[in-house]
Amino acid sequence: MSRARPRQGARTAGTETRAARRETRAARAGTRAARTGARARRLKPPRLSPRDVLHVGSAGLRSRPMRVFLSALGIAIGIATMIAVVGISSSSQAKLLRELDKLGTDMLVVKPGEGMFTGQDTKLPKDAPGMISRIAGVESVGTTGDVPESVRRSENIPKGETGGIVLKAAKDDLLGTLRARTASGTWLNAATGRYPSVVLGDVSARRLGITEPGQQVFIGGRYFTVTGILEPVPLAPEIERSALIGWDAAEQLLGFGGHPTAVYERSADDRVAAVRALIPRTANPQTPSAVQVTDPSAALKAKAATEGAFSTLLLGLGGIALLVGGVGVANTMIISVLERRHEIGLRRSLGGTKGQIRIQFVTESLLLSGLGGLAGIALGGAATAVYARAGDLPWVVPLWAVTGGFAATLAIGTLAGLYPAVRAARLSPTLALAAA
Repeated sequence: MSRARPRQGARTAGTETRAARRETRAARAGTRAARTGARARRLKPPRLSPRDVLHVGSAGLRSRPMRVFLSALGIAIGIATMIAVVGISSSSQAKLLRELDKLGTDMLVVKPGEGMFTGQDTKLPKDAPGMISRIAGVESVGTTGDVPESVRRSENIPKGETGGIVLKAAKDDLLGTLRARTASGTWLNAATGRYPSVVLGDVSARRLGITEPGQQVFIGGRYFTVTGILEPVPLAPEIERSALIGWDAAEQLLGFGGHPTAVYERSADDRVAAVRALIPRTANPQTPSAVQVTDPSAALKAKAATEGAFSTLLLGLGGIALLVGGVGVANTMIISVLERRHEIGLRRSLGGTKGQIRIQFVTESLLLSGLGGLAGIALGGAATAVYARAGDLPWVVPLWAVTGGFAATLAIGTLAGLYPAVRAARLSPTLALAAA
């Protein structure tokens, strides 16, 4: 019995020794884990969600509303100028293109030119309109001929005071070929075209003081009754300054020779070039070089193409204003950094990183310039709307101008806030708190 006891005691002591060792190892492992966790907690920076970024970025704007307003105003003026310039130019172009769609680009005007060798004005043959109408693809032909007589309001006005009004003989199909319309009264027809009746262009009616059909004007020693007044004819502005009488009346009453001065021709869109090449040889087979063919819609096309040429200068001025606004934003952000050194030092001492400080101030700059950009887009669109309404134009603001302008404000905001943000991130927390 005495020998068994020492063996049992030894086993008990060994068991306690092993338990103590396990506890020691567990304690050491726990200590290492605690150190590792503490080190990880120390190295892991605080995270900012997008909502937190917007909150801290807008804090400076909310605390200084007047400064924000004045800084955003420079950006708004620059963007408003650019949007308004592009919008007004686009609205004018849209109106011209709408007129071209309505009037068509398929009309050609045939007039007599100068002789190749004599250099003197020639005449179109009397049968030139009929010959042109036989060309394949020609849909309609209208004709006018100049009559050397003055148009006066009464016989008491001197004959030399014509007011720039030209008397023309016209055939019945002229109105349809020009796609013109009468503002009041009626156009010449087979009956009125044989008698002393006249239709006035809108400019001629204003110069003569004629306001409605039924009044009379003095032509070639007799009075002609006004049967109609035309609306403006953009493709034939010479008609607007003319007084038009019937072809037969011009020959019988005023001794008109019957030679056409202008032949207006409409053809299918896909046949315009081919018809234009055939007209000189058809209208005057003997001297095709004495025939002049023009496209009146080319002037409107050129005007629509060059409508925005002068806008380039104004766009440049708007860009300069935008850059000045960007300088104002940068100045505001630098002052904000100087005034908020205590805030920056406190955030750094609480674990805020340099990157988070940079993000805060860049976000503030972006918000400031973005507000100015939105205000500028609204102002530019409103200015375009007022101009379009006053000039009876369609309101057009291109999407590329809006998106491009807003993108420019964000780019300028980023550049303007980058230096202040870097400067704020470099502030030492100790020095920032001590300076406060």
